[in-house]
Amino acid sequence: MELGILSLSDLQTDPATGTLHDPARRTREIVSYAVAADQAGLDVFGLGEHHSRDFSVANPAVPLAAMAQATSRIRLTSAVSVLSTLDPVRLHQDFASLDHLSDGRAEIIAGRSAFLEAFTLFGIDPAHYDDVFAEKLGLL
Repeated sequence: MELGILSLSDLQTDPATGTLHDPARRTREIVSYAVAADQAGLDVFGLGEHHSRDFSVANPAVPLAAMAQATSRIRLTSAVSVLSTLDPVRLHQDFASLDHLSDGRAEIIAGRSAFLEAFTLFGIDPAHYDDVFAEKLGLL
């Protein structure tokens, strides 16, 4: 059995003011959670990709690279990379670079997303959801 943490990078609302927390601060907090997970001996830390103002991370590879430099053993993964809206070659290149920085601890979880905003943002017709995913999975 393996144990780990997955973060979607959602921005919490400050109960006193009703405003969302600062995305930059939230991203730094998430990096510190990965450091704590590594120190606690957990096996994996995953970071989700979202393309809306309710989340702080659009490209997991960047904060995962910061985690790679601050940790020594925990595996680092996307949770998930929304493959249907990404360039699969670029995704591979980003995670290959992360794999180099982390001494082989990088992984990709490729998925489809439960949210449609990324499809609209990147010009993908949700009616072609299955076909686009299959094509890009083959390219990855």
